Amino acid sequence: MYNFMRKLRKHQKGFTLIELLVVVAILGVLAAVIVPNVAKFIGSGAVEAANTELSNVQLAVTAYMAEHSGTAPTTVADASAYYSGTIKGTYTVDTNGTVTGTAYPGMTWSNGQWAKATTEE
Repeated sequence: MYNFMRKLRKHQKGFTLIELLVVVAILGVLAAVIVPNVAKFIGSGAVEAANTELSNVQLAVTAYMAEHSGTAPTTVADASAYYSGTIKGTYTVDTNGTVTGTAYPGMTWSNGQWAKATTEE
């Protein structure tokens, strides 16, 4: 009987439970380290996109003013010929041509630029 069991074990292939648990533990540690770092980049990418849109709107207003004797548009939509695509945010333009953000999904206006909105619980 002993020889039969020994022969049977020699030809068995596969992983032991301990080996599988070690692999799962390593994957768990890697996920715990990687996921927060990737989430930071996703959040900062959204802020960069919002601030790039702000820069594009400001550039469109400046181009409008250059072609209209220095007169600022009354709304951002008046300068729509100078930018392409859709604008997610809502902006106001003062008489000097300064663009101020009033609303953008998931962002707050802070110190002349968009910042990630913080939610307090």
